Amino acid sequence: MITIKSAREIEIMKESCKLAAKTLHYLGKNLKIGMSTEDINKMCHQYTINRNAIPATLGYHGFPASLCTSRNEIICHGIPSAKDFLKDGDIINLDVTSIVKGFHGDCNATFFVGNVKPEIKKLVEVTHECLLAGISVCRAGAHIGDIGAVIEEMAHDNGYSVVHEYCGHGIGRGFHEEPQITHFGKRGTGVEMRPGMTFTIEPMINIGKRHSRVLDDGWTVVTKDKSWSAQFEHTIHITESGAEIMTTFSPEEWTADDDKL
Repeated sequence: MITIKSAREIEIMKESCKLAAKTLHYLGKNLKIGMSTEDINKMCHQYTINRNAIPATLGYHGFPASLCTSRNEIICHGIPSAKDFLKDGDIINLDVTSIVKGFHGDCNATFFVGNVKPEIKKLVEVTHECLLAGISVCRAGAHIGDIGAVIEEMAHDNGYSVVHEYCGHGIGRGFHEEPQITHFGKRGTGVEMRPGMTFTIEPMINIGKRHSRVLDDGWTVVTKDKSWSAQFEHTIHITESGAEIMTTFSPEEWTADDDKL
């Protein structure tokens, strides 16, 4: 069942989404060569609980950390580890979901670590453009298939592939709600968007082939051909006049307290 959020529920979701966005920004600002992905996890956990919120991934179906850290050939759901260190030239996706007053806010971004090769920088930049293109077609009366169609076209035009097995999703009181938001598809197909719908768009774009496999830990998803992968995500609210990106904040909304762990 697709839940249509009330105006009051949207206002609460804006709180959770803004915190997720600020958490992600804080983590990105503090990435350093040589730090472990477990260091990032500890920062995320502390930043979240210090703001009276809950890191949604911790314990979710047994996931053992407060965010997902997906480096280089990891597509998604990477588990932070004290043995996994950031190296010069890496890219890393940080996926943050915050719970505030019972509602979820979900976003992620891929960050450069040190000096990244130009061809990898292009992959990351195009992946972000794919996310924005998907958001641009969102409005009441449009269809979910429109999102996947424009993302797939942009990725293929740049010589990249789109992961099929993992997708965006409805979100609200539940972490993962209906509908599913695939990042490939045909225009005019799928669920019709209506005001009050909230969902994530989170394209996973590979520089090689689209195929993936899950590691023995039961979570970490990597590319089968070991090519590198990038991802970006926002939580979206369908309005009467278009779509609102909820997981963002203005520069004026970043205060000195937001720079504190």
